[in-house]
Amino acid sequence: MSPSPKQTGHTRGYVIPIGGAEERRGSSKVLRRFVRLCGGKNASIVIIPTASILPDTGDKYIEIFTRIGVSEAVSLPINERIEAGRQDYLDQLEQATGIFITGGNQLRLSTILGGTKIAKKIRRLNAKGVHIAGTSAGAAIMPEHMIAGGSTGTVPSGDGVNLAPGLGLTNALLIDQHFSERHRLGRLLTAISYNPFMLGIGLDEDTAIFIDPEQNFEVVGSGAVTVIDPMHLSYSSMSKASKKEALSMLDLKLHILSKGCTFDIEARKPYPPK
Repeated sequence: MSPSPKQTGHTRGYVIPIGGAEERRGSSKVLRRFVRLCGGKNASIVIIPTASILPDTGDKYIEIFTRIGVSEAVSLPINERIEAGRQDYLDQLEQATGIFITGGNQLRLSTILGGTKIAKKIRRLNAKGVHIAGTSAGAAIMPEHMIAGGSTGTVPSGDGVNLAPGLGLTNALLIDQHFSERHRLGRLLTAISYNPFMLGIGLDEDTAIFIDPEQNFEVVGSGAVTVIDPMHLSYSSMSKASKKEALSMLDLKLHILSKGCTFDIEARKPYPPK
């Protein structure tokens, strides 16, 4: 699933995956940057709390965005697939300048939203200029392919990751979250071994990448972003590996980017802070 085609006369909106556990009080640098993009005090933020089973998740983010200074923040409590086609929800999305997808269980997101009118609307709105942010599970579901689960640790293995379809806001990246905190290097490497076309992005907590319409991103937040570039991969044992067997992956390139660093996705080139 690819991003929706660019809309004539519109600039594509930012895509903003967040590694989870973003700071919600004090400086709240990631969330405040998102709000500024969406119009500041004139922003209209729609929250999609589907990934969470907690009934107050949407209300908590309404409170957070209101405290930051947003004039309008609403939550769409979509808990069943039938609700993902409600016309009033689709109309509410149409008024949004920003959409925020909360954390929780990414399989709830994919099984409830996948293929629905809401999912299609999100992609089309991004193509028309609406900015889409997602934290934790909300970040994982953004690419064409979603990391749904897998092993912890640093070594990739034959069965080290589970993949599922994502929203398709990007088809160039595979995204994992809570990356350093939950030791997820091995599962991201395993995921990349399935299709070395894609860049692997590991997001630490309270850390985001702001992907602009020209396919460059900037790192914002207190942690780091791990970028795995398999463009020059010369050998992978994935096709022959058995379950639990460690993989060989030769000639990978790895970058560690902290706040202010930027990355050109198409050129696969990192840059230091300006």
